[in-house]
Amino acid sequence: MARRHASNLSDKVEINMTPMIDVVFQLMSFFMCTLKVIAPEGDFDIRMPLATAAAAVPDDQQVPPIRVRLAANADGQLAGITMNGSPVTDFAELRRKIVGLVGNDRGPNSLAERTEVEFDCDYGLRYFNVVQAITAVSGTVEDGRIVELVRKIKFTPPKRAAPR
Repeated sequence: MARRHASNLSDKVEINMTPMIDVVFQLMSFFMCTLKVIAPEGDFDIRMPLATAAAAVPDDQQVPPIRVRLAANADGQLAGITMNGSPVTDFAELRRKIVGLVGNDRGPNSLAERTEVEFDCDYGLRYFNVVQAITAVSGTVEDGRIVELVRKIKFTPPKRAAPR
């Protein structure tokens, strides 16, 4: 008895793509409907340090920067705050000192607009403390409106502490 081989191997099997496209559109619509659009967490006008400092002509109206040092202990917790070399007890006092320096005058050429705060943070300091310090110097909310204090904020380059 002779065997018959299928000679119609050239027949193509077609795959129906319609169900796969339907599933893709359902997934897209699901993710579009469940997306929660939120406002950015913090919109700080921060200038990061450049690789090399450019020699620039000093501005006559430029106020010397306020230097805020945030020291950390071995666990990364805040160990101390100093502002221009003098100790500060907490972030509320830091805010009061900033308000005392820049005043309440607001405008395009006010002291608050020209003042710059430079943060020098320990390498191991927890980020939460840095955000609290930025919040303390950048502004407050009074009677439902935002009162800006300092807009120019910069950081010194991070330095690892030498091992002990």
